[in-house]
Amino acid sequence: MDVAPEDVGASPVTRPVTRLVTVAHGTRHPSGNDVAAELTQLAGDLLGVPAQVSYVELCAPLLTDVMRECGAATTVVPLLLSTGFHVRHDLPAAVDGSPAPVAMAPPLGPDPLLARVQVVRLLLAGAEPGQDVVMVAAGSRDRLAVADLEQARDHLAEAWSGEVRLAALAGPLDRPVEVVRPGDAVSPYLLAEGFFATRTRDEGAAATVIAPVLGPHPLLAELIAQRATHAVAAAS
Repeated sequence: MDVAPEDVGASPVTRPVTRLVTVAHGTRHPSGNDVAAELTQLAGDLLGVPAQVSYVELCAPLLTDVMRECGAATTVVPLLLSTGFHVRHDLPAAVDGSPAPVAMAPPLGPDPLLARVQVVRLLLAGAEPGQDVVMVAAGSRDRLAVADLEQARDHLAEAWSGEVRLAALAGPLDRPVEVVRPGDAVSPYLLAEGFFATRTRDEGAAATVIAPVLGPHPLLAELIAQRATHAVAAAS
C-alpha cells in the first residue's frame, strides 16, 4: 500500500532566511559602526539575502525605525556578546513594532567561534601560547550577562589552553585595573572600537600585550549567519 509522506511523520520544511537585519549597540566612534556594517554585509552574502545594519542608539538607523518600516519577513540578529538590558527589553520592544513577521536570534555570545577569533587577535598582537590572559568585557549588572561572560571566559580558556581571568568595565565583576598583572595579555571581549575599547587599553596598561577588538573577522560573519538560520528554524 502506498503511504503519503504526511502519514509517516515527514519532517517539516524549514523556511530559509529571506531578509537579515543586524542590530549593534552603536557608538560615536565611526570605525566601530563600520565594523557592524561590514559584518552585516558579509553575513548577508553568506546567506544570499538582503542585509541591513541597525543600532540600539547613538547611530542611525535605529532598530525601532527599521522595524516600523519592515514590509517583509525578517530575521534580526543582535551583534551583542551577552545577555543584558538591551537583549531582554529594548530589542523585543523594537521588534514588537514590526508590521511583518520577525524571527529574533539570541546575541552572538557566548560561543566558541568568538573564542577562536580572540585567539587569532592575541597571537597577531604578540601574545605567547600559554601566557596568562585577562578577558575584558564591557560588563552588565544583569546576572544572566555575568553567567554569559563566565562561559565566554571558559570558551577562551579552552581555545587558548592557558589561564584566563575575567574582568569587566561595568557591573559586579572586578575591573581590569584590579585584575591585570605585569606579564599578562589582555583580550578585549568587544566587537569594535569605541568607548569601552579605549577604557580597556587604559585600565589594562600593566599588561605586556593588549590584543585588538574582535573586528570584522569572517568567523563572526559565519556566526551571524548561523544565528539567523537557527532563529528561522526555531520560528518555523
